[in-house]
Amino acid sequence: MRDVSSLARVEGPNLTLRLIQPEDAGYVHSLRSNPAYNTHLSTVTGTVDDQRAWIEDYKSREAQGQEFYYVIERKDGTRCGLVRLYSIEAESFTWGSWILDEHKPRKAALESAVLSFGIGFDALGMHSANVDVRVANEHAAAFYRRLGMEETHRTDQDIFFNYTREQFDTDRTHHLKQLSEN
Repeated sequence: MRDVSSLARVEGPNLTLRLIQPEDAGYVHSLRSNPAYNTHLSTVTGTVDDQRAWIEDYKSREAQGQEFYYVIERKDGTRCGLVRLYSIEAESFTWGSWILDEHKPRKAALESAVLSFGIGFDALGMHSANVDVRVANEHAAAFYRRLGMEETHRTDQDIFFNYTREQFDTDRTHHLKQLSEN
């Protein structure tokens, strides 16, 4: 079992990732049920109470190091998104459930990706990340390609990418430099 205490809060230059709590259920439900953000997500059913119950159940998987679900916050504490690492295996993890809302600061996509992939590769010691995106989500697919991910295959509905630790390590300095530029 992994010690998750070091993963509870990850700080970046403009954002913080903190592990989700049951009291975030309303925020999660509002994002996942908002047509502005859920176009490319699986359909949400249920209530805020159902979301809270899901988070409470998830916390046992978190404690076992099987899954990590983060709220993305600006430095002033304003929530601006979500990201999750799940299906954690011996050498790989799946990265997803990534949503950024209208409160996100400039370059939040890059920073939240660098921070969360850093958790998977550095803190968890994984060698590769799996990512899938809906074919219609051209904006996200283009971002993943710019980040250095390699498309492995696709279906009528999804494009599947792989992101290696080596690629992340190669590009991290460039990504961090972009974050420090105005």
